[in-house]
Order: sequence, then structure tokens, then C-alpha cells
Amino acid sequence: MRFSPSFLDEIRDRVPISAIIGTRVAWDRKKTNAQRGDFWGCCPFHGEKTPSFHCEDRKGRYHCFGCGVSGDHFKFLTELDGLSFPEAVERVAEMAGVAMPARDEAAERREKQRASLTDVMELATRFFQERLQAADGAKARAYLRERGLSSPTQQAFRLGYAPDGRNILKEFLASKGVGKDQIEACGLVVHGPDIPVSYDRFRDRIIFPIEDSRGRVIAFGGRAMGKDALAKYLNSNDTELFHKGNVLYNLARARKAKGQGGGADGTVIAVEGYMDVIALAQAGFDNVVAPLGTALTENQLELLWRMAGEPVLCFDGDQAGLKAAWRAADLALPLVGPGRTLRFALLPEGQDPDDLVRAGGPDAFRAVLSQARPLAELIWLRETSGGVFDTPERRAELERTLRELTGRIRDESVRRHYQQDMRERVQAFFGSAGGGRRERGPNVGGPGNGRGGPGGRQAAGRLAVTESLARSAMVRSGGGPLPLRETAMLVAMVNHPALLDDYFDAFEEMNPAHPELKRLHGALLDAVAHGVAHERGALIEALTARGHGEVWERAMRHCLGLGLWPVLGEAADEDAREAFSQTVALHARASELQRQRRSLQSELAEAVEREAEDVTMLLQAIAQINIDIASLERLEALVDGFGVSSGRG
Repeated sequence: MRFSPSFLDEIRDRVPISAIIGTRVAWDRKKTNAQRGDFWGCCPFHGEKTPSFHCEDRKGRYHCFGCGVSGDHFKFLTELDGLSFPEAVERVAEMAGVAMPARDEAAERREKQRASLTDVMELATRFFQERLQAADGAKARAYLRERGLSSPTQQAFRLGYAPDGRNILKEFLASKGVGKDQIEACGLVVHGPDIPVSYDRFRDRIIFPIEDSRGRVIAFGGRAMGKDALAKYLNSNDTELFHKGNVLYNLARARKAKGQGGGADGTVIAVEGYMDVIALAQAGFDNVVAPLGTALTENQLELLWRMAGEPVLCFDGDQAGLKAAWRAADLALPLVGPGRTLRFALLPEGQDPDDLVRAGGPDAFRAVLSQARPLAELIWLRETSGGVFDTPERRAELERTLRELTGRIRDESVRRHYQQDMRERVQAFFGSAGGGRRERGPNVGGPGNGRGGPGGRQAAGRLAVTESLARSAMVRSGGGPLPLRETAMLVAMVNHPALLDDYFDAFEEMNPAHPELKRLHGALLDAVAHGVAHERGALIEALTARGHGEVWERAMRHCLGLGLWPVLGEAADEDAREAFSQTVALHARASELQRQRRSLQSELAEAVEREAEDVTMLLQAIAQINIDIASLERLEALVDGFGVSSGRG
């Protein structure tokens, strides 16, 4: 029985591959990161004692670095359990809760027709490639050279040229035996009842082949060479093969690059156009995709999330780019969930990715990516930038808007955390009426950014930042000062790698809040998974290779400046271990207290809204937790080497 690719994709997407393999393989606790869907174990296909068998839920693939076997859900079941392919499909469908399809002869005919149409698209692609190198493609070749695209890059993306004639492609395909119906079904000609003779859709345009997730050409995009063209960019119309809102340009290459470790911090980047994707690929960024000339759609978001839990959306640094970011944020907000969100990077004013890498090289684009802001921060900036909140009514309106926005989130847990996050931002923004303390505005420049006018004494929460300042913060703002305890723990683990083995569970559960430390922590987890975490020099080399050298140096300087001697490489292992064990216990206790406080604050807000009787009790509980946290901080300062009161320098 033949199964449609869409059916196979659906059941694969519904069942994590780890659920299939986990029935036959015991996962290694130290190397596995279940939260990220990253699993390691001893290979079931050959005998081994050291885990070299790896499977990743997000890609739905397994691979053994020892014997070289690899595959998907179905291959695992056919090769290890001896099932036939239909039996393997039935097993996965049952786990997915999806009924097996009845044989549909009409669907099978359509599938066969689709296969023949992809053959026609391949013929057209080769035709366009050849015409780019022919005499009539000279103008297009000159344009591509001006844009800095090398010949290997043009070949890798199969760029072509559609000559300036009404029937040139149509006649070529007809000479190869392609029928009129097939040419029309591929969207290669403009036709219809009111058009007596069909004619080529793409004329005098540079051609960008658009591929599906398997790398098959399913459509084309064309960039006009003539100044009088009605549309600068033109895409194929929707066909049996192509539905614009369901496809991302460069998806197949980006997914392959990410699977081979070619992604930036394990993510995928979405930019606005074909040329941006190609220019970035030439600069070394292979994990980049683009929507096809329209605003991002839900289906395209789903494609991004299949590749990465936190894709980065990169928009041009102009007003149109900012509006595109707002639209994407509104689209994504109801759909976010645990391990499923977005980050946003805005380019410098007036530049697109192509401009940026041509002027500043790959490092300029990496700098923009490193400052990508979370979805929650983008929502906050949009609702506060440029606004004046000088009356109770305006402040109440802001709170209502934020409640309405966060109320759209379908996932209950994420919705609750977003509501808590926005309440905390509002409280920090508006401050309190008493106490004589200077309050601060929106946290666009990191913690402690309270300067708002002459002398740094802007009235709290009354005047929000301008849009231009908000945009610049999204590009240039760091994550604020590094928190002492988590910085010291990570530095100690790098300088004394034995701590990674002794305290692996605590290390894995750290989950730093600071974005730079979060990335450093993730890089260390990857180093552990790939077996390079047993020697200090190798660890530092791995961090630097992943682009984390700067934050590592910053963390080291931070610890040196505070005299945290046990975290340094020169400290004896026993001194580092003793101080570290105390800090781990303090960190665990502090994290638990912070969690309890957030939970109580959330309950308090809800209790106040419904005028419940337990408000006083909740206030008392929060006050007691605040006392416990303060006591813990005083105790932490006494831990030798990890507290700021340490006398060693």
C-alpha cells in the first residue's frame, strides 16, 4: 500500500522518535537532555559500552557515531524489529492516534501526477540555469555580480534567467514532450478563458527556484530586470505543488545545515527575502529561510518550530521592518507554548542583511543575532514605546491592553507566566507612590537603567521611550550585568571540569535567566553531550568555537574583579568543590524561594481582582518569603569565595 507523504509526515510529527526508540534503548542520564528532545544511549545495532547512539526529537532522526546507522521512525522499526514498512507505519499511526488511510486510487493518481509535475519543474529549472549563462543572460549575470554573489553561490541556489519573450519557455517544454495541461498545472504560463493564447509567466527576470522540504523545485520567484515591470518580484501562482503560505524559501538546505550543526546556537533564522537568504548563506549562515513575499503565516511558523524551539525573526531596520515584527508577534502569541516561542532581531536603521554582511562581514550579523529579544520583550516595547502614561486612566489602559494580549495565549501555563511577567514589568515601570525611591522606566537597557532626563531623574512610568530608542535597544542592548551566583557556578565548572560530573543534575537544572549565561550554559551542555567536557582547555576552545568567547572572558573578568578565587583555574580542586557544593545548595534554595514568591504573587493578583478574603494571608506569606530570601543572601555572602564579602583577591 502506498502512503501519501503528508500522512507519513503527520504521524512522524505526532510521535517523538524518542518514544519509538526508548522502548528498546536505555537513555544515558548524563548525556541526554530530555527537555531539548536530545537523547543519547548505547547503540542497539552494535555492541558498545560508551553511548554513541543519538536521536533528536525535533529532527525525527537517529544516528550512531560508532557504526554509522541512521534513519527515522519507520527505518528503526523495519531494521531492528523486522517489521515490513506498512507494519511500521501502522505501529506509528497507532501511537499517534491516527487512523490508517483507506486505499484511495484517486489520491494515488494525484500523487503520480505531482511526481510528473516535479519533473516538468526540474526541466524548467535547468532551462533557466542555462539561459543565465547564455548571451541573453549577460545583464542578469552583471546584476548578480554587483550584488556580490559568487558563481558557486549562484550554482548552489540554482539561480537562472527567464529570457524576454512570450513563448520561449513554453516552446522549449513542448519540444521536450511536455503537454499543455502540465505546463499550465505548473503555473509556468499565464492562461485562462479570457486569454486566447497562453504566454510565459516569467519574462526578463532573474529566477530563484523555490524548493519543498525534500529539495524538489515546486515554484519560482522572479526579480525583474526591466525598470518598467509592474512587479519587482513575482512568484508562481498557487498550484498542485505550491501553496505560498505553506512554504519557506531555502527550507531544505536550512534544515540540513541545522542537522549537521550549522545553525547559530542551534536555531533557525527567518529573514524577509531571497537575496537576504542567499547573501547570508554566502557569508556562512546556512540556517536561514524566508517567507515568499508575504507576511509570515501560521503554517510557516509551524515549519520554523519543527526546526527550532526559538527561531529568530530578523527584520529590516526601518518602519516597515518594525511593523512586520509586530505582525509576527501578534500571529505567534496565541500559539506559543513550552519550548515553542520566538526571538526578534532588528537590523540597524536602513540596512537589510545583505547590506550588513557586505559592509561588516559575518561578525556584523552575528552581533545583531546576539541581541535578539524575546517575544515578551517585543510585546512590552510595542505597547510602551512612544507612549505617555501621565494619568491613572492611561496607566490602567496599558494594563488592560497587556491583559488582553496575554489572554490570547492558548497554553495555560505559558499564559500564566506571561501575565506574571507583564505584571512585574508594569510594577517596575510605574513604581510605588511612597518610599522616596527613584523608580525607573521600561527595562530596555538592562536592569538598573533608571536614567530618564537631566540628572537621571525622570518621573517613574510617566513617559515611555521613543520608538527609535526602543529599536536601538533591540539591536544593541546587552542582557544587563551578569548575576554573581550563576556566573561563578558556570566559571567554576569550566575551570574545574570534574564538577560537571559530580554535580551534573544541578548543572542541567540551572536554567539561567540572563540571556548570555543561558547561551553559555547551553554550549556547555552540548560540550558534555559531545564528550569534550573533561579538560579545561578543550572546554574553552569549544565555547570560543561556538561564538561564546566574549561572554566567557566577561564572566572571568567579573569573577576576578570580585575576588572569587575558588572558581579560578589556579584554585585547588578540593577548595573549588567545597565552595561549589555550598553554592549549589544555596542556589537550589534560592530558586525554590523565588518560585514560591512568583506563585504567591500570581495568586495575590488574582485574589485582589476577585476581592477574596485571603489577600492578607497571601501578603503575609510573601513577606515571610522576602525575609527568607534576604536571610539567604546574607548567608551566601559568607560562603568563602562566592560572596562579595570574601577577603581574598
